[in-house]
Amino acid sequence: MEDGFRLADSKIGIIGLGLMGGSLAMVLKGKCAAIHGIDSHLPTLQLALATQTVDFASSDFSSLSEVDVLILATPVDIILDIIPTLPSFIKQNCIVIDLGSTKKSIVESMNQLPENFNVIGAHPICGKEKLGFENADENLYQNAPFVITPLERTTEKAKSAIKQIVSAIGANLIEMTAEEHDQILAFTSHLPFLLSSVLAHTTPQEFASLIGPGFRSTSRLAGTPSHMMMGILKSNRENVLKAIHSFRKSLDEIESNLRNENYLELEKILNQSQSSYLEVVNR
Repeated sequence: MEDGFRLADSKIGIIGLGLMGGSLAMVLKGKCAAIHGIDSHLPTLQLALATQTVDFASSDFSSLSEVDVLILATPVDIILDIIPTLPSFIKQNCIVIDLGSTKKSIVESMNQLPENFNVIGAHPICGKEKLGFENADENLYQNAPFVITPLERTTEKAKSAIKQIVSAIGANLIEMTAEEHDQILAFTSHLPFLLSSVLAHTTPQEFASLIGPGFRSTSRLAGTPSHMMMGILKSNRENVLKAIHSFRKSLDEIESNLRNENYLELEKILNQSQSSYLEVVNR
């Protein structure tokens, strides 16, 4: 037991039994005292119970009144709606963890909660473009980076809880500030989604018969439902705009060299890009 928390003795509540929440419930089942699943979609609740992924399932937040840890696994905009309501249905000293894809706005909202709530921001860097409980996978978190963004008020007990959960699901813990997280993810996650979307949007439908692996892999993220991304883009707007500006400058440079037949400079840029890619993916 570390700092008064033991995962095996704790009741875990998960709001949102989609891909992320459902996968988390699958891998935590049997490693904690009980899992209480909350979702607004009745078929999801029925499937979660039928597969014994959760011990209790409901659409009523009041059923979470006795959980020791509450994990918010909904889209960012819904997390921001839920946080101010937490004092009305969870017990004092409950540990609250979110899995949102942006962090600054969420931890700022968490910081407005009464002091007797143990709060900590988190974001597992994993997922699929196919969402929903039906696509949940108990191996989703295996070896994935799992970022935590503690607040100044975050207790050692809350840190112990998240560390034990991360260890139980086989992920790799990384600690940073919410601001650092959002700056980085604008480039590594949010911009790639937008570029994928632009590629899919600008490619004429009549070209479909000649689409190969390159297009499919590059445009894959465009298959992500837009409602899942809008909260992310709105809450990380300034960082995403900076990432777009940086990308546009690089694309303009490539366009200029190609237009002016400056092929040596163009090849130099492409070689630098290849080196950067290999350095990043082989870390």
